[in-house]
Amino acid sequence: MSNTSRSSNRNSRKYGEAASKYVESAVRRAENGTLKDSHGTTVKSHRQAVAIGLSEARRKGAKVPPRSKPTAKR
Repeated sequence: MSNTSRSSNRNSRKYGEAASKYVESAVRRAENGTLKDSHGTTVKSHRQAVAIGLSEARRKGAKVPPRSKPTAKR
């Protein structure tokens, strides 16, 4: 296996470095109890903190893929 395939995967990351900084900040604020959701309630879930961090990164223009569309339940 050649090293070129590994290095090309690093360059085509799904999320940019700036996005990880926003997520890291949001998770830290959630742990401190200062992160609020759009309704003003304190975020309790780690998963919700990550989602808020990605949303903030999108708004600031960081490299983050668009939100996935919800699929219809059958």
